[in-house]
Amino acid sequence: MNRRESIKSLALSFGYAVSAPAVISMLKSCTGKENSWSPVYFSAEEQHVVTHLVDIILPVTDTPGGLDVNVPQFIDLMCRDMFEAEEKSVLKEGSALFSAKYNTQYGKEIAMSTKDEIARLFGSFFDIDAKEQGKIQFAQSKKIEELVVEEREPYMIYKFLLNIRSLSLFGYFTSEKVGREVLNFDPIPGRYEPCVPVSEIGNAWTI
Repeated sequence: MNRRESIKSLALSFGYAVSAPAVISMLKSCTGKENSWSPVYFSAEEQHVVTHLVDIILPVTDTPGGLDVNVPQFIDLMCRDMFEAEEKSVLKEGSALFSAKYNTQYGKEIAMSTKDEIARLFGSFFDIDAKEQGKIQFAQSKKIEELVVEEREPYMIYKFLLNIRSLSLFGYFTSEKVGREVLNFDPIPGRYEPCVPVSEIGNAWTI
C-alpha cells in the first residue's frame, strides 16, 4: 500500500460531530480561493505553518494535493467555528510551542521557515518507536488538567499536530474535487448489493 492509499485508509478512522449542512457550507466557502488567502482564525504565522503542514501531509502526486482543494482554509474555518474554547486554547498553545521548537532548532522565526524545515521538524515528532507512540496516544486520551507539569508541553504540541493532520484528511476527503476525481463517484447510485468482494469495489466511494 503506497503513502496515498495509507492516508485514504487513515481518513476513515476520523469522525467529527459536525452536521452535514455545516460541512457543506464550509467547503463551499473555501471553493475557488487562491493560496494567498486571509485567515479568519489563524494568525499570519499560524497560517504559514498550517499551509506548509497541509502540503507536507497531502502533497501533490498523481492526485490533487491538500492545497489544490483549499484544505488550509477549511481548517481555519473549522477551528474558528467548531472548536470549543478549551480546544482553541490548547491548539493555540500547541502551535506556539511548535514554533518555539522551530526557533530553537533553526535560530529564526517560524514565519521565515521553508517547507523542508517544517517537514523535518514535523517528522521528528513522529519518527519514534512504538513504546513512545503508545505513551503519546495514552496522554492524548486525557484532559490537560490530568497531566503532570512535564507532560503538558508535549501534550499540547501533539494535540496541535494531530488536529491539523486529522482536519487535513477530513477536509481533503470531503472536498468536491477529491470526491469526484479521486474517489469513486456515482451521483445516481443503483441497487443495493450488500455482498460484493472488496477486490471488485476498487477505490473508496464518495457516496
